Amino acid sequence: MKLFCIGLGGFAGALCRYFVARLSMIIFGNTIPFGTLIVNLAGSFVLGYFYTLTMERVFVSDYLRFAISVGFLGAFTTFSTFSVETLHLFEDGAYILGLLNMFANLFFSLIAAYFGIYLARL
Repeated sequence: MKLFCIGLGGFAGALCRYFVARLSMIIFGNTIPFGTLIVNLAGSFVLGYFYTLTMERVFVSDYLRFAISVGFLGAFTTFSTFSVETLHLFEDGAYILGLLNMFANLFFSLIAAYFGIYLARL
């Protein structure tokens, strides 16, 4: 049952990630992969908040916790896509954009996770 819940959450997370990426390309264009940044920031915040809240304050079943944290957020966020997109920026000679992309994803994802944890503890 746990694997089913993770799979169901992963299915939903992958679809949401796809739609966020497509929408960000329509809004921002292709220059910088904003879709990956958006899902990494949102996912870091939500995972920090949800995990802290459900481990410290609110009881939820393991099935729901795994469906959301491992399934949905695991499929929604993506470090591998971030890595490939950053390498493509470097290969295209866009070194400054590549470094900015690295900084934005890593630094701001940590900040987002911190705020998620902080809010869950209020």
